[in-house]
Amino acid sequence: MSNSHFLQKLHAIRAFVFDVDGVFTNNQLLATESGELLRSFNAKDGFAVKVAIERGYQVCIITGGNASSVYKRLSLLGIQHVYSKVENKLEVLQKFLKESNLQAEQALFMGDDIPDYKAMQYCGIACCPNDAVPEIQKISAYIANNKGGKACVREVIEMVLKVQDKWFKF
Repeated sequence: MSNSHFLQKLHAIRAFVFDVDGVFTNNQLLATESGELLRSFNAKDGFAVKVAIERGYQVCIITGGNASSVYKRLSLLGIQHVYSKVENKLEVLQKFLKESNLQAEQALFMGDDIPDYKAMQYCGIACCPNDAVPEIQKISAYIANNKGGKACVREVIEMVLKVQDKWFKF
C-alpha cells in the first residue's frame, strides 16, 4: 500500500479496536500466590484512549481474556465497548460495527496474535505492535515502532488524530 493511500485510509477512521494482551500489555503475566494474573498497562496508552473518546471516536476492546482488573482499567479510561472471553473476534467486531453504525473501513484494529487475524483482515486498517507474530505482521498495513505494552496504542491513536487534525496543537 502506498504511503498516500495509507494516509487517505487514516482519514476514514472513526473507531479503534484493540486486543489486550500483547497490545495494551507486554504479554507477560505475573501469577500471584492466590492465582490472580497481573498485567502491566502503559499510562501513555491510557491518555491517548481518553483523548480519542473525548474527540468522538469509538473505542472497542475484543479480548479472549476475562480478568476483572483488566475490565476495571479499561472502564476507568471510559471505554464502553469491552468484549471479553471472545473466541470469534470477527463475529464480535461485526456486531460492534453494526451497533455503532460504522463500516469496516472506518475501523482500525490493532492485534498481535493469531486470534486477531480474521478481525484484522476485516477492518479498514490492520495494525500491530512491532513484536507481533509474523503472520499478523504480514497482514498489517502498519507495524508500530513500539512493542506491546510500550505505548503502541498511543502511537496509532496519535497518528490517526494528527492526520485528522484532532491531536493537540502547540
